[in-house]
Amino acid sequence: MARQHRRQQIVAYTILLALAAFFLFPIVFMFVGSLKADTAVIADSGSLKAFVPTPFVGLDNYASAAERGDFWISFRNSAIISGVIVAGGLTINSLIGYALARLRFRGRSLLLALIVALIIVPFETLAVPLLLIMAELRWTDTLHAQFLPFLAQPLYIFLFYSFFLGLPRELEEAARIDGAGAATLFVRIAAPLAKPAYAAAGILMFLYSWGQFLWPVMVTRSIDVRPLPLGIAEFRGLPPTDWGDIMAYAALMVIPLLVVFIIFQRQFVQGVATSGLKG
Repeated sequence: MARQHRRQQIVAYTILLALAAFFLFPIVFMFVGSLKADTAVIADSGSLKAFVPTPFVGLDNYASAAERGDFWISFRNSAIISGVIVAGGLTINSLIGYALARLRFRGRSLLLALIVALIIVPFETLAVPLLLIMAELRWTDTLHAQFLPFLAQPLYIFLFYSFFLGLPRELEEAARIDGAGAATLFVRIAAPLAKPAYAAAGILMFLYSWGQFLWPVMVTRSIDVRPLPLGIAEFRGLPPTDWGDIMAYAALMVIPLLVVFIIFQRQFVQGVATSGLKG
């Protein structure tokens, strides 16, 4: 039995390592390519040399990409958009989820059913009507047009609803006996206990907003409000086509995502395991 269990572990870890290598392949290729000369990125792509940073040019590609592609303008825009979506989304969606989990009112079941139904509706079906609304409000080519429609989202409302529904009511009832109101119950009891859900939702919101491409294409025109996905798309077509610079631009986009996930990975895994995202 012990030998069989060990063999199963070896097979499982071998498969996991193979999958990890498969998913890490493009990321490693990108970072290595960002440190190589432009001509070597494509020339070495068909061999193991693709993973060797030779000829090594240091951070020259990063400096060139940031200067040629107006990187910091797009980075500022993406940071503002993602920051507002994460901060505002966590606040709004958690409040709605808590209200659905704790309050009893007429139409609650119907509202919850509509929220669940909206989860499966793809954004592409709503993009054109939403664009018409933005045009009527004269909000096109602005930063707030890129974050206001994404503050309240049914997926995260349901995530918080599922998490708050599983919290014991005894703590809130004891605090209510001591005179705590609804706001105090949420801020001092429910929200602190929901840190895993906040971490999971926050990371997912950040990943989605940071890499969003379709909506910015539809509502933006000028470079002053252009986020990073549009920036790298335009930089890709900017002559001359220097693949080292393109890889450096892509690496600069990915680094914030990696940093955020590494910092909050434990809370993210815990949140996924204990919230409505599981299964």
